[in-house]
Amino acid sequence: MKALLSQAPGGPETLSIAELPDPVPGKGQVLVSVRACAINYPDVLIIEDRYQFKPPRPFAPGGEIAGTVEALGEGVTQFAVGDHVLGVIGHGGLAGKVAVDAARLYPLPEGRSFAEGAALLLTYATTIHALRDRGHLQAGETLLILGAAGGVGLAAIELGKAFGARVVAAVSSEEKAEAARTAGADETLVYPRAPFDKEQSKALSEAFKAAVGPKGADVIYDPVGGDYAEPALRAIGWEGRYLVVGFPAGIPKLALNLTLLKSCDVCGVFWGAFAARDPKANQAHVEHLFKLWGEGRIAPRVTETFALEDGGKAIARMAARQAIGKLVVTF
Repeated sequence: MKALLSQAPGGPETLSIAELPDPVPGKGQVLVSVRACAINYPDVLIIEDRYQFKPPRPFAPGGEIAGTVEALGEGVTQFAVGDHVLGVIGHGGLAGKVAVDAARLYPLPEGRSFAEGAALLLTYATTIHALRDRGHLQAGETLLILGAAGGVGLAAIELGKAFGARVVAAVSSEEKAEAARTAGADETLVYPRAPFDKEQSKALSEAFKAAVGPKGADVIYDPVGGDYAEPALRAIGWEGRYLVVGFPAGIPKLALNLTLLKSCDVCGVFWGAFAARDPKANQAHVEHLFKLWGEGRIAPRVTETFALEDGGKAIARMAARQAIGKLVVTF
């Protein structure tokens, strides 16, 4: 089989196509013929050795797949050869085939494409965990979303609306603002590109405050970080919840006096660890997502597809924060 491999730490330019033997499913595993693999920000980090997990090299990045069951390992009874499945696997998805623990896979609903299936779980499962378990978002509250046109950002818009919130989407271009409005955002805000000096940071904070309204944001969903974090935190409401999701703009340093003045919470969101520690709660979230998907209240937006040979280009677009929606490598 073909695979796009990381042979040494570095950027997307260090990835190369190689021929590997087909994997063999072990006990409790399923051999999946990969038909689509979504690209996410962890793929940028993992090939640079900057992610929480550092798999031994060579390895294929790509943690979110959809495909066809080709073979079953010992003890697997919930799937059959030929089934269409999707799942989050950590890494290894940018390869023709992958052996996956059966517990990581879900049936792909009938009528859904492999590209849609590959684009669902990581962003939406992260976001439902963030908004429900960490942010305790309630109907009628105001939700401010940074980076609102990316995969997790659009998921946050859709889920925020599904949960009855007023959604304010902050993005870096008018094109991205239009994507946020299409996803259901009530208000949009186009912010400038960082870095910011003190006056620019203050101006951005005032823009956030004007967008969310005089009471401030009840929940802030931040998958961006960097110089955007403190201006957003200054726009939080009394006893608001600030959700720390990711850092493509850099890891920020927050002025903790702001948390005292607003009596607010800063909450980390680590979906992968949550899913491992509380699989029953995660399963309930996934079932809720499939229900919302079936009702048409959420829908993964695949904006670009790439061949396996161009998987590095997809990761480069993600690294440059140029993606709107989801980028998917198709086989």
